[in-house]
Amino acid sequence: MAPTLAARAARAVRIYGGAMGRGRAMDTDSGSLAALDGRISECRACPRLVEWREEVARTKRAAFADWTYWGRPVPGFGPPDARLLIVGLAPAAHGANRTGRMFTGDRSGDVLYRALYDLGLASQPTAVSADDGLELHGVRITSPVHCAPPANKPTPGERDTCRSWLVQELHLLRPTLRSVVVLGAFGWQAALPAFAAAGWTVPRPRPAFAHGARVPLDGIDLFGCFHVSQRNTFTGRLTAEMLREVLGAAARTADLL
Repeated sequence: MAPTLAARAARAVRIYGGAMGRGRAMDTDSGSLAALDGRISECRACPRLVEWREEVARTKRAAFADWTYWGRPVPGFGPPDARLLIVGLAPAAHGANRTGRMFTGDRSGDVLYRALYDLGLASQPTAVSADDGLELHGVRITSPVHCAPPANKPTPGERDTCRSWLVQELHLLRPTLRSVVVLGAFGWQAALPAFAAAGWTVPRPRPAFAHGARVPLDGIDLFGCFHVSQRNTFTGRLTAEMLREVLGAAARTADLL
């Protein structure tokens, strides 16, 4: 059964440290990751994205007619002391925009969480709702754009507007962070300026994205991986083995394997 609106509100307070509809996080520690997640979930900075995410939440997809869509920015998911960070693109309209959790409720997430589970980095191989009991072990998942965009394509301006959230997240994760996997060229292009803004020294010229790329950055390693989109997984451009290889290398670098 789909979570009720009351259950969603309670979860937002419990997990994200924020109250639905408030303008600020409830967490008393404004420098915590939970407080940041709460602020992210209330952002309305990009009019096009706000309009789209809320329209999708109202109209829904027939298969999810009984769901109360999240319909808001989707914060990162995973422990605040994560050693491995995975950076995606943006929430899917009927995936994370519906469930309120990164890569949850869509086929891209099925691929990603299966790989993490196979490596011992996730407690279960599936992600269907934010209350399904899934836990990540030493891993956090985020994205450079936190709202579902039309046609899965944020604009460069929307990416840049959202960058400050990623910069803040990197600052908070820095004490434990040891490796980062970036899924796709869009995420790579968004992540490098964010790392620079967060205080890491990024090589010049900036390294180009490639599957299997590995770039050392001041105490962490940055890995490139094709995105887990259906376009890539259905065509075989990204196989389960390829994904596990990159995630495994990053996990070993982070001393998680």
